[in-house]
Amino acid sequence: MNSPGGPLSAGLYLVATPIGSARDITLRALDVLAAADVIAAEDTRTARKLMDIHGVAVGGRRLVAFHDHSDRVAAARLVAAAREGQSVAYVSEAGTPLVSDPGYELVREAIAQDVAVVAVPGASAVLTALAVAGLPTDRFLFAGFLPAQAAARATAIADLRGVAATLVLYESPRRLGATLADLAQGLGGTRPAVVARELTKRFEEVVRGNLADLAARYAVEEARGEVVLLVGHATEAAADSGTVRAALAEAMKTMRIKDAATAVAGATGLPRREVYQIALGMEKGEGR
Repeated sequence: MNSPGGPLSAGLYLVATPIGSARDITLRALDVLAAADVIAAEDTRTARKLMDIHGVAVGGRRLVAFHDHSDRVAAARLVAAAREGQSVAYVSEAGTPLVSDPGYELVREAIAQDVAVVAVPGASAVLTALAVAGLPTDRFLFAGFLPAQAAARATAIADLRGVAATLVLYESPRRLGATLADLAQGLGGTRPAVVARELTKRFEEVVRGNLADLAARYAVEEARGEVVLLVGHATEAAADSGTVRAALAEAMKTMRIKDAATAVAGATGLPRREVYQIALGMEKGEGR
């Protein structure tokens, strides 16, 4: 990139935008949006509003849509513009492009065509939530959105059980209560957790507790706005055999043996295969 206020070199510029407060945009991001030959946006209305707030005129420049439903032809056109010497700025609706947002295929195409890819960093809901959560930040895993389908969701949660890091997820406010309940069942209700809602906005709220308590709260309380969900790593010692059997006996009253094993493994920190073998033995009457 050239000096502030001057022309931009040809290339693809990934511009982070505010996740809430419009004042969280960086000076460099404004420079790029003011100078780019082409502006591609996940939502052109949101991009235009942000530029209007900061006095950045679109003028006669191209402002085009690029989102989840854009095809490879759209990506190829933007990359072709950069190859022809133009500067292309890409902004997602909020936050850093590509982080649970469109743009991956665009970046891949640019790299394949030997087009310069430049990051213009700024706001990120993931990092903002980590900063205020009070959970360990030395290691974290961003898991995006969990699958909506029940079986796929249970599998995804089981895969996260042994991750020795703070988990960061996005979730729809409509599904928050159900997701917390699923996480409590799959990972263990005593795990520390945080619901960070409407970060940097007027009604920002950070609620801390454990998965069981938060699941109970949001089973009856309606959440609104953008939600980031964080879950701490389990540090409790593994449960003894008697505790595992008691938990399995209770779970198997209402669940299939495989689902019961998954739930108890998550709650105790034991390997699912080990818990499943115990459950099989209980079903056959062993150890009773």
